[in-house]
Amino acid sequence: MPIQKTVLILNSGSSSIKFGLYPQGDPPQPILSGKIERINTPEASMKWSEAATGRTGTEKLELSENKSAAQFLQSWLDARPESAGIAGVAHRIVHGGPNYSQPQLVTPELITELRRIGPYDPDHFPGQMELISVFGQQARNLPQVACFDTAFHHDMPRVAKIVPLPRKYEAAGIRRYGFHGLSYTFLLEELERVAGREAAQGRLILAHLGNGASMAAVRNGQCLDTTMCFTPTAGLVMSTRTGDLDPGIFVYLSRTEKMTPEQFQHLVNYESGMRGISETSSDMRDLGERAATDPRAAEAIDVFCYQARKWIGALATVLGGVDTLVFAGGIGENDAEVRKRICTGLDFLGIALDAAQNSTSAPVISPVNSGRPTVRVIKTNEESVMAKAAWRLVG
Repeated sequence: MPIQKTVLILNSGSSSIKFGLYPQGDPPQPILSGKIERINTPEASMKWSEAATGRTGTEKLELSENKSAAQFLQSWLDARPESAGIAGVAHRIVHGGPNYSQPQLVTPELITELRRIGPYDPDHFPGQMELISVFGQQARNLPQVACFDTAFHHDMPRVAKIVPLPRKYEAAGIRRYGFHGLSYTFLLEELERVAGREAAQGRLILAHLGNGASMAAVRNGQCLDTTMCFTPTAGLVMSTRTGDLDPGIFVYLSRTEKMTPEQFQHLVNYESGMRGISETSSDMRDLGERAATDPRAAEAIDVFCYQARKWIGALATVLGGVDTLVFAGGIGENDAEVRKRICTGLDFLGIALDAAQNSTSAPVISPVNSGRPTVRVIKTNEESVMAKAAWRLVG
């Protein structure tokens, strides 16, 4: 059998690596995919599946660091016959800084720039650089591609980018960047595919609601504003991140608890959000099951839905109204009750849901032919966007 050419897609989080082998296609579909989870914990494991055969597998792993996870994955893939056809490797880079509006081939110059802006994103950067390093060392003949989560927001209006600090800090790179850009790129393309170009060029609010959550206001295919800022910690409350927070809280905690910047960074990214409010779980599914008997879980959901509704109102002001609202991400795609609670109270924008359609997470969950804004559920696919970019660059 001829070897099928693919690109390897690597989507690295702070404690996980999603991977897939994608041949060319429209849209690209993986022939092999999987995920390494809970790196740096005793529960580290890998799950994988083959598209052609339906075979799946799970392996327990002992991974002490991101580098060991990258090395394990590289060796595991080398042992698979599908890896013989890999033509290039694409990496999701969460923070691209001020210079990158498009995916880029990885070069020594790009590596130098990424290391310079590494302090912008201390949670994701080390793992991403380990993957680039490991796959660069062990597969030197393969081109590598960097796909930036910030690129979608690169050309926002200047007024949306400015952070109100002295200008010397702007010169140092501090501004609103926005994230989840690979997801938003897919949602915009998919909306045009299912609803047509006119709908995709309208006034859109794209809501990526998962463990990390953000929203973007888009008009004429251009991002005008987004909820996240200099880092992915800002904006909406999330599973373990605070979202927007009064900076005076750090001053207070540093004085009263002698909290260091590193401790505060961990607090606002891993111990807060819905986990902090509920004191039990960061998972919306768990909170939904406990809400009837645990007021802390109920409050966590209340805060999430309230803030999401508030941000929709703010972004609608940026757009001058709403034509389409899109829900995506693990929560946005699957949790009908959360979508209902977010949309309740948005009548002033014309937003309403069809209860039956919402309960099944149908593609359109608003009343049909109502003259109101259309509310949609679209399953996002960041890896598909990365595969397209990789094939464009590696040919």
